[in-house]
Amino acid sequence: MTPCYLHGLGIISALGRGKEATYAGLMRGDTSGMVVETGWHPSKPMRVGRVASILPDVPSSLRRYRCRTNRLLLAAAEEIDAEIRDAVRRCGRERVGVVIGTSTSGIAEGEDAIAALDATGAFPESFHYAQQEMGTPAPFLAAAFGIDGPAYVVSTACTSGAKALGCARGLLESGLCDAVVAGGVDSLCRLTINGFSALELTTPELCNPMSANRRGINIGEGAALFVLSREPGPVALTGVGESSDAYHISAPDPSGAGAEAAMRAALHDAGVDAARIDYVNLHGTATAHNDGMEAAAVDRVFGAAVPCGSTKALTGHALGAAGAIEAGFCWLILSHYNTLQALPPHVWDGVPDPKLPPIALADNTARLTERRPRVLASNSFAFGGNNVTLIMSECA
Repeated sequence: MTPCYLHGLGIISALGRGKEATYAGLMRGDTSGMVVETGWHPSKPMRVGRVASILPDVPSSLRRYRCRTNRLLLAAAEEIDAEIRDAVRRCGRERVGVVIGTSTSGIAEGEDAIAALDATGAFPESFHYAQQEMGTPAPFLAAAFGIDGPAYVVSTACTSGAKALGCARGLLESGLCDAVVAGGVDSLCRLTINGFSALELTTPELCNPMSANRRGINIGEGAALFVLSREPGPVALTGVGESSDAYHISAPDPSGAGAEAAMRAALHDAGVDAARIDYVNLHGTATAHNDGMEAAAVDRVFGAAVPCGSTKALTGHALGAAGAIEAGFCWLILSHYNTLQALPPHVWDGVPDPKLPPIALADNTARLTERRPRVLASNSFAFGGNNVTLIMSECA
């Protein structure tokens, strides 16, 4: 397997913008970005993971791509501007690729345009279909940085961001690229929030992963980007496991068979045993079905001793961006920022569900072990039985 390294991290979410703010909020279990807002649903307030930062505007030459999703993407990219431009300079613009995971693109701008059409009989002059087209975040980012290599979008619902990293590794392994800018992005929109509400999967309370009192998810927004290359870096992407159990269009296989297959495939790809994993970032959406099947699968693969945790109570479920954002959390845990070797606390009400296996949910005192290198796993699961697990390792 070709070594694949993650250079730099650009990240923005309800926890804040940039590595320092994100790391600080992650480790103190900061839920202040999880706000209750009206206007998303016609009859009730919704709790969402809102990005409060002022976002950069898109360049005037790319105005047709102007939407909140692409502005979030640009905010993440600005955090690793030097790494991206260095990759283009060293590798050549045609040897750098872009792979972005998303599930919303600019749907929010499309919603506003349809409302204007209904009210006035015409779309706003500022509206362009490229704002909401699902495939445009990657070519937008490529154009913004003068990248001419392969540029495409992965849209597989809640696994999109994680799959984008796996696809980027594939471009490096195939020799098509020498560096790839990859990650995920999604913004809040009424279509998504109302869709999950119609499925009775949302809650106005702060989501409560793995609790006996869990009631559903909070939708969030954000973006995370990496520059991946074969050149050694601080963190390696050593394993990618994927499965598709196709159990149901919107419900996971209750046995967790597909999730288990993805975890075992990732471990095999990384060449490590389950006992070698130091922390598992759970998908942990706080829905009855997801948490039930994930706890069962994690217990079968890792047992009850490996520290685990969901970060959805800090960011909301950022859907197509979630897998990349949570890979970013793993990058931070393995980086020099983490001088205390701390693990993120699993934020919940502390009431275990007796129906779930007793997996080891991390608390405020949880720390990495002394063994080196540290190796982490991150789970992402999606509609249609679409499952991805990433294995990441620190490098000397």
